[in-house]
Amino acid sequence: MEQGRKRLLLASAMALLGSFLPWIYTALGTVNGSRGAGLWVAYAAVFGLAGALMPKRRISAFQGFVLAVVAVGLTGWQIVHLLSLVGFAGWLPGPGLVMCLGAGVLAAVGSRQLWMQPAEA
Repeated sequence: MEQGRKRLLLASAMALLGSFLPWIYTALGTVNGSRGAGLWVAYAAVFGLAGALMPKRRISAFQGFVLAVVAVGLTGWQIVHLLSLVGFAGWLPGPGLVMCLGAGVLAAVGSRQLWMQPAEA
């Protein structure tokens, strides 16, 4: 199995797990990712998982790129939205938010490796 596929598979697993973990810690409790944007990240993680298992390299790279855009985009939006509402006071990022952001970066690296890999003879 190529290195890019392994990274895409790991990124999909991380995003799927992280989308259901707590995304935000507040004084009033935690907010799980499945109550908001984490559900969309879970959908993209399943799409990325299908890409990691697909034999066509370019299609796999495209599906990994979709996972990367969704995971980084939605976690970034969540952080910017919270900063605009309350600033840095009163909340902490949870493990799910951090895992989904890391999964998006890992999916971007894996899909780039798949895209740039030379064609097989």
